[in-house]
Amino acid sequence: MEGVYRILSAEIIGPDVKRFEVQAPRVARYWKPGQFVILRAIEDGERIPLTVVEADPEFGVIVLIVQGVGKTTRTLNSLSEGDMIPDVAGPLGSPSDIEMFGTVAVIGGGVGTAIAYPTARALAEAGNRVVTIVGARTSDLLILVDELEAVADTVIVTTDDGTAGRAGFVTDALADVIAERRVDRVIAIGPLPMMAAVSALTLPHEIPTVVSLNPIMVDGTGMCGGCRVSVSGETKFACVDGPEFDAHGVDFELLAARNSSYCEFERRRLAEMGEK
Repeated sequence: MEGVYRILSAEIIGPDVKRFEVQAPRVARYWKPGQFVILRAIEDGERIPLTVVEADPEFGVIVLIVQGVGKTTRTLNSLSEGDMIPDVAGPLGSPSDIEMFGTVAVIGGGVGTAIAYPTARALAEAGNRVVTIVGARTSDLLILVDELEAVADTVIVTTDDGTAGRAGFVTDALADVIAERRVDRVIAIGPLPMMAAVSALTLPHEIPTVVSLNPIMVDGTGMCGGCRVSVSGETKFACVDGPEFDAHGVDFELLAARNSSYCEFERRRLAEMGEK
């Protein structure tokens, strides 16, 4: 029944990272890769956006992967199988642009890999040759590598400390891929510094590059203006115009400044939870 968002399974897949299967029939029925939901972990809690990793419309189930960073995500990760989520609104945002491009490099950094996975799978199903680059600080933080290997033509793993795959950053691996073959499109999803670095790398090669942005969101309809971003000098709203945008037009410095607006507030809320 719609309006009942029961957690069907909850599995820890990494440090402070949890995979949830949630009963959400309407979202599962209409979701497409690239879209997200906005939910509350508790009745009087804040609303946060989470990208849907996959959906099963037949059984009305969606999959979410949550990294416990702030108070709300840590509260959500404290929930278990059988618990209820009070609100799940969606699907929201515009779906990923899926068509036959040729060779597409899909890059996932950290928990951004959870967003990259459904897009990589859809691009492969559309006939593209998909090269996936997965990056994390250390091997413990890698997720969905096996799932990506099942859908992509090539999977390259990088870790900052060299504990898995090749040592270095995703940009190092991407530079090698570009040197070795023609790349028709790049999609990068992860921390802002990583996406900005990928954009700077592909710009001189004139490779169309897309990034998925996750700025501060409240209502998911464009009304509050909290998720505004500057793209090619124009104001866009990530919740309705995105979340995917032309990377070469994104003002990453402005976006980083906006995303840091509530850091002190979040630190105080974590302190209330007994977190450092």
